[in-house]
Amino acid sequence: MQSDDTPNPTQDDIKDRLLDAALIHVAFDGWSEATFKAAAEDAGVEPTLARALCPRGAVDLALAYHRRGDLAMIERMKVTDMTGMRYRDKVALAVRFRLEAATDKEAVRRGVTLFALPQHAADGAKAIWGTADAIWTALGDTSEDGNWYSKRATLSAVYSSTVLYWLGDDSPEHTATWAFLDRRIDDVMRIESFKAQARRNPLLMPFMVGPDWLARQLKAPKARGQDLPGSVHPGA
Repeated sequence: MQSDDTPNPTQDDIKDRLLDAALIHVAFDGWSEATFKAAAEDAGVEPTLARALCPRGAVDLALAYHRRGDLAMIERMKVTDMTGMRYRDKVALAVRFRLEAATDKEAVRRGVTLFALPQHAADGAKAIWGTADAIWTALGDTSEDGNWYSKRATLSAVYSSTVLYWLGDDSPEHTATWAFLDRRIDDVMRIESFKAQARRNPLLMPFMVGPDWLARQLKAPKARGQDLPGSVHPGA
C-alpha cells in the first residue's frame, strides 16, 4: 500500500488518489469492480472508506475522471486569449481542449463502453450534458429560455460524435478529428442560419411561430446540475 504524505487529506484528495491508482488498471480491467479494489489497495485507502467515497465503485471513479477532464478544459479556457475569434471557433476550440484533457484514451474508450450499458446510460448522458454546459458557461452564455437547452443538446451531440471519431483516429496530432469537429459545427451553423432565414421569410415564418413560442416558455434552471434541468414558464 502507498502511504499518504498529505496532512489531513480531504475526501477529494483521497478520491483523487483512488482515481490515479485506478487509471493504471483500467486499460486491463476496464471501469470494473476489480479495478476499484485494486485502486483502493494501491492507494492505501481502507476498503470501507473507498466504498463510502464511491458507493458505486468504479462507476463513480469513471464519472470523477470525466469531471476531472471538464475542470482541466475550463482552466485552459481561462488562460487562452479568444479575443477576436468567431463564436463557432471558440466552441470548437473548447471541445478540442476537452479531448486533449483526456490524457488516457483507453480510459475514455472503456468509459464509453461502460456508459453504453443500459443501467449506466443516464449517467453517461448527464456527464456529456455537463461538459456541454461547462463549455457554454465558460463562454459566457446568457440564454435563459429554450435556447439554453438547444445549445447544450446540440453541443452534446457534437461532442459525443467527435469523441467516437477521436477514439478511432490515428492521424498525426489527431488532425482528422479536428477536421471532423469543424464539419460537425459547420453543420450546426447551417441549421441555425436556416432557422434565422426562416424567421425572415414570409412563407416560412408561420412554421416558426410554434417552436419560437415554446422556446420562450422554457426557462433555464436556477440551480445547475439537475438531471433534466429547467421548467416551463408558469404563464404557459
